Amino acid sequence: MDKEDIKRHFILLNAGYASHHADWNWKNICSPFARIHFVRNGTAKIIREDGIYELKKNHLYLTPSYVKHSYECKGALELFYIHIYEDTGRNPGMFDLIQFPVEVKTDSLIPQLIKRLIKINPGRELQYYDPRSYDNTETLADNIAKQKYSPIAFELETQGILKQIISRFLIKAEYKNEHIEKRILKSLYYIHKNMDKGIDIDLLAEICYLTKDHFIRLFKKEMGCTPGKYINQKKIETAQLRILIQGMTIKDTAYSLGFDNISYFNRLFKKLTGETPGEYKKKIQP
Repeated sequence: MDKEDIKRHFILLNAGYASHHADWNWKNICSPFARIHFVRNGTAKIIREDGIYELKKNHLYLTPSYVKHSYECKGALELFYIHIYEDTGRNPGMFDLIQFPVEVKTDSLIPQLIKRLIKINPGRELQYYDPRSYDNTETLADNIAKQKYSPIAFELETQGILKQIISRFLIKAEYKNEHIEKRILKSLYYIHKNMDKGIDIDLLAEICYLTKDHFIRLFKKEMGCTPGKYINQKKIETAQLRILIQGMTIKDTAYSLGFDNISYFNRLFKKLTGETPGEYKKKIQP
């Protein structure tokens, strides 16, 4: 895989310091942005489908976008938090291509970087720690606007700091396939560039110069799921993002992603997220 495939621009949404005492307890969080936590003192748990992670002092923790998780805190906890949105454009996201570790031990530079990040990005602290208070259309749009109008010097420095922090995870990360088949990578780029259309598996096989059966087998081997499942997952993630950030109606969202049948879109959305588009929209409205 070429290094160009993982170079990314990040939008800082929130950054701040929090002190908790048995009050960092939230369930079933699932957002279109990634969360990074740096623990200063105390302990707590991040609960994900792939395991339960005990938070430790002087460690960084990464929760990618769209990973459902919960927090459990029974005592004192002091931590820094960073919320970032990965601006992928029409390309596969970093978390599509790379398997990041959940936890890494940090060096003495990390606290300094985080404090500097907070200083040059005032007003990004969370006013309330309940995810429902900031994981909504109005708050996300406001934070994205703040990043857009940040002075260019601070914008460049912010990008540098975020990339330094993410690099700590990248050192121990693994490509989901170190030598991902070029034809499958080509199909991934096609899928993301044509998210607003109906994507035909036969056409994907054709552009990869493979038979349909061969393409499906190779895609599953490389990506761990069928192309149909991957396409549906990415379309629904994009739907969540458009409803959340752009405030699109459910009908317009479905049509903008190539769904002609609204009922099918609703069923697929609920199957993959656990809630209907209407329930999701109601939950995120400020």
